[in-house]
Amino acid sequence: MSKRRATATVSKILTFSCVDGPGNRLVIFLQGCNYQCKNCHNPHTIGVCNDCGDCVAPCPSNALSMQKGNVTWQAELCTQCDRCLEVCPNQSNPKTQQMGVEDILQLVRKHQLFLSGITISGGEATLQLPFIVELFNAIKADSGLQHLTCMVDSNGSLSVTGWEKLLPVLDGAMIDLKAWQEETHLWLTGRSHHRVIQSIKLLSRHDKLEEVRLLHIPGITDFEHEIDAISHYLISLPERTVIRLNAFQHHGVTGQALKWEPCNGGQIKAFAEQLTTRGLSVLYREPLG
Repeated sequence: MSKRRATATVSKILTFSCVDGPGNRLVIFLQGCNYQCKNCHNPHTIGVCNDCGDCVAPCPSNALSMQKGNVTWQAELCTQCDRCLEVCPNQSNPKTQQMGVEDILQLVRKHQLFLSGITISGGEATLQLPFIVELFNAIKADSGLQHLTCMVDSNGSLSVTGWEKLLPVLDGAMIDLKAWQEETHLWLTGRSHHRVIQSIKLLSRHDKLEEVRLLHIPGITDFEHEIDAISHYLISLPERTVIRLNAFQHHGVTGQALKWEPCNGGQIKAFAEQLTTRGLSVLYREPLG
């Protein structure tokens, strides 16, 4: 067996999650994103640490230091106050770790009896595609782990050639459709939605589209204005694809998005009803409070 060499910059791991795909899942959040979403709920996952050191002095527990020009994090000293995330000028996180495929496999084996599968999220997970492909290949080749489903949570920006590398070991993908009109998507994320639509089409054709997610931001996203077009599009997707509606809240967001109206229970319910009356089955959760 060839030696596994792929590594990834990991910002967080959840050993148990029931909201990142079907069943109970181990979720690996990878650092770095190619979108600049105004509404990002995890803006510290966008950039990759450039070792500027601006976070070292503000750390109240001295968990961060400069070692040979690099920011070093001591997890045992960290109180998770997130002061470093607040002061970072690069929308990054100094509390990441480099992990290899074998490191993740050890973690999966430890928890496998309680898991339905593994989800790779981000940031944008597919920016570290070689790691994902090698990890999923290793899981599929392991007789003790191959029953676990392997999924990716993505903004849909991966190219066709990228998806083709992943498809043989992919069980499903959750894709965010952030806006219907190109100009709205470009304004909201800084990127065209051409590849998102392309990814949804490709994944549908291969029966690998697990979920499409719509984040409803009242007065900002264009789904309600384009309700007939978006309904017609969504109803054409595979029957097994889950359509999930998420209600925008202020948790984690920065900048102008803090001035946007949060989506309340009545608004997300009304949006869901507009879709269901047009023949769609959707999942949504009313925000607390």
